Amino acid sequence: MKLTKMKLLGLVLMLAVIVLLVSSTIGRDIMAGRKPDLFSFGLIHFAGYLFFLLMPVEALVPYYLTEGQPPGVLVALSLVTALAAQTIDYTIGYVVSERVVDTLISREKFERFRERFDRWGGWAIFTFNLFPLSSPNMLLVTGIMRYNGLKAGLISGAGLLLKYVGIVYLTEVVA
Repeated sequence: MKLTKMKLLGLVLMLAVIVLLVSSTIGRDIMAGRKPDLFSFGLIHFAGYLFFLLMPVEALVPYYLTEGQPPGVLVALSLVTALAAQTIDYTIGYVVSERVVDTLISREKFERFRERFDRWGGWAIFTFNLFPLSSPNMLLVTGIMRYNGLKAGLISGAGLLLKYVGIVYLTEVVA
């Protein structure tokens, strides 16, 4: 993959937004000697589930747990913010789908992919939500494929719930 000036500019812009977001929330709290609050968790977590800001926000959960935040609240906030951001990802995919298909890939390739997605779409959504970094992109694709939005949200929520309960459990066992 060739790194063009536009891709480099996009990467630099994405990194700048991530640094600004983290430093203005968690960084500010750490520098002031305060315990990071749930607002900073929610803001960073929401941003991390937008498909154009790739951040491993799952790592926030163990950090906030060690800072004394309640596990149930962290799981609930993780679900709400992730699903809100994924709704935006889905909507963007849904709105730009025809342009993406017509300009980036051929109709023939799109239809072949659609056949596979129709067969495995639900499982793909669930599985992608179990791993870091991948679910925002999956929800963008889900919108492009015009998969049922409510069904995608429910499947995504189930995968996210399993992931975050697992992270909390493993953090509690290790700590």
